[in-house]
Amino acid sequence: MDVTPYLAAVRTDLEAIAGSDEATLAVGERLARALEPSLQLRLLDALGQAAQELSEQLPSGRIEVRLAGQDVTLSYAGEEPAAATHQEEESGAARVTLRLPESLKVRVESQANREGLSTNAWLVRAVTRGLEQRPRRRVGNRITGMAQS
Repeated sequence: MDVTPYLAAVRTDLEAIAGSDEATLAVGERLARALEPSLQLRLLDALGQAAQELSEQLPSGRIEVRLAGQDVTLSYAGEEPAAATHQEEESGAARVTLRLPESLKVRVESQANREGLSTNAWLVRAVTRGLEQRPRRRVGNRITGMAQS
């Protein structure tokens, strides 16, 4: 989607408000030029917010905003195969209520969003990884155990 027509529409609206007075028309033109970068940024912010809200409603995957010059594209990006495979392996799902401090909840949601996962999928993966780690024993000043990459 090219955002240029939307910016041109705002410029036309400002020109219409200015009327036919040359001085006012010149001020409107300068104002339109000055506002264009800000309007472009606000349009991208709105599209980003819309993509995030849509992503939260999807059962898997996410909506991405991609920018190439003046062209903005909204694209669907599927969930990572590893997370989907793990969920498919489970024949039944159990529901657990987890109480987190608000600050930790915000960090978990932010990290899950950065990785393109739902909060639930991210938490399942984190718990699974935590359970798969081999325990370490402390012997004096040394730590013994298995190293994992």
